[in-house]
Amino acid sequence: MKVNSVAKNIGIPSRKVKLIVDMVRGKKVDRALDILKFVPTPAAKAVSKVIKSAAANAENNFEMTPADLVITDIFANEGQTIKRFRPQSRGRISPMLRRSTHITVFVSEEEHTRGS
Repeated sequence: MKVNSVAKNIGIPSRKVKLIVDMVRGKKVDRALDILKFVPTPAAKAVSKVIKSAAANAENNFEMTPADLVITDIFANEGQTIKRFRPQSRGRISPMLRRSTHITVFVSEEEHTRGS
């Protein structure tokens, strides 16, 4: 069974979050959190919060074992874009786009095979 968690409108552009998301896709939750602990970006902190939330949902709502959880699916989609304008020389203006991201994480229990 897949359990999910979503964080919407995180104030970091999705192209920066996707770099972090690709590092932890398919890994166990404990291992992914250890990796993200040593990545010095705000995106890593946001992704780790969503992973912790998904693990807590699995543990509390569906009684899954936290040690067996694996990140089956994780993606960062583009959120709302706030448009602002910045003054330039000669009386002109240029647009400034403040982009945001929706982060979605799916976790499930790891399949145990016989003999291992």
